[in-house]
Amino acid sequence: MTRRRPPARRRTRRPSRRQQQREAQLVAFVTVAAVAIGVVVMVVNWLLAHRWVLVVVLVFAVLAGAGWLYNRQQRAQWEAVRAQGLRYALPQLDALHHTRFEDAVRDLMQRDGCRDAQRVGGRGDLGADVKATDPFGRRWVIQCKHRRNGLQGPAVGTPDLQVLNGTARQVHGADIAVIITNGRVTGPATDFAKQQRLHVVDRHTLAVWASGSRPLWELLHAVPPPRRPSPMN
Repeated sequence: MTRRRPPARRRTRRPSRRQQQREAQLVAFVTVAAVAIGVVVMVVNWLLAHRWVLVVVLVFAVLAGAGWLYNRQQRAQWEAVRAQGLRYALPQLDALHHTRFEDAVRDLMQRDGCRDAQRVGGRGDLGADVKATDPFGRRWVIQCKHRRNGLQGPAVGTPDLQVLNGTARQVHGADIAVIITNGRVTGPATDFAKQQRLHVVDRHTLAVWASGSRPLWELLHAVPPPRRPSPMN
């Protein structure tokens, strides 16, 4: 009579090291997720109990989003103007109507980064044809004197500068008061401008500014220091 052999015991496989690592990672993930969910639930419950905080947060979020969108749009507009590489030659400026000359000065200021540059010339302008704020926070007030015949036209004299001097700072709040012409400026007018801290952009300076890419404040002497750092740096 033959004896039956006892059934062989199955060997249990131990989990491999890789499986152990996966299980440990899964446990850690579940733990972190549970903690995160718990924190979120606590925060939500607290906000529901203090709804005014939620309203304040939402208001600030909306304002921040609107400010970011506005700044992005303004930056895009400036980049578009900058990409155009706006330039004028003196014959082009000479041929303009005086109102279009003011528009050209406004556009050049925008090219330089003065996003709010606007033409305000006309009746009752009180000596200001273009106003602008440069990227450094300085307020510009510009009076434009266009001469159809360029150097052959009437020269800009002291009376023109006296009008600008009487209103630029007191009325318009200028940090930098400028008179721009495509013509000539008399010697006494130049002396008066230096005495009163006014800036004169004559035909030569205008040619350099309009046909190049340097901002106007880099071409003038003794401009006031920046009010704030430039956002373009």
